[in-house]
Amino acid sequence: MPPLAPGQAAPDFSLVDQSGKARSLSEFAGQHVILYFYPKDDTSSCTRQACDFQAIWPQLKKLGAQVVGISPDPTASHARFAKAQGLTFPILSDVPGESGTPAVIAAFGAWGQKSMYGRTYMGVIRTTYLITPGGTVAACWSPVKVPGHAAEIAAALAGTPAKPPKAPAKPAAQATAPSARATAAKKAAKKAAKKTSKALSKGKASMPRAGARRTSPGGRTKA
Repeated sequence: MPPLAPGQAAPDFSLVDQSGKARSLSEFAGQHVILYFYPKDDTSSCTRQACDFQAIWPQLKKLGAQVVGISPDPTASHARFAKAQGLTFPILSDVPGESGTPAVIAAFGAWGQKSMYGRTYMGVIRTTYLITPGGTVAACWSPVKVPGHAAEIAAALAGTPAKPPKAPAKPAAQATAPSARATAAKKAAKKAAKKTSKALSKGKASMPRAGARRTSPGGRTKA
């Protein structure tokens, strides 16, 4: 089943969280919900994703949003994971039934074929939904790349685009090159002027004064 598209109604569900309490999507009506599906507790990427959401949890609450995580792990695993990582938002257990498919994860299009080391299998496709206070899908990310994902969700929730990387500043050499060339040219001109001045002053001593008489090759003097 493909992921839900923006504008579609998010299906309601009831699952148990890490403390054993039954939680439903409808209980968060009136709030934005960041609903994310992840493969497994205590794996590196899933741990980082959960901790990234926890780190910006205060900011998300100020924006009127609730974070909810869902994976196929049992409640006991979620309890250990939440305690170890200090998670304060609910993580729910969608344990697969007799069919081997977790019902809620599949309903949100986050269950599908995966491959690893040449082996193909069915599993959770890391997926995140931003659900509106009215219960419809505002946005969907699938498959999710963990680095920077939580910040991207917060930016979408705040209605501001994620900040693009800053453009590299122009090298200082480029900015100052013209003035440096001008300074060098001035110095060269000064140096040349001094040399010319010296050369002229030396030559002046051997040059005849204006109006002085010069001796011609024949011995005659010329005015």
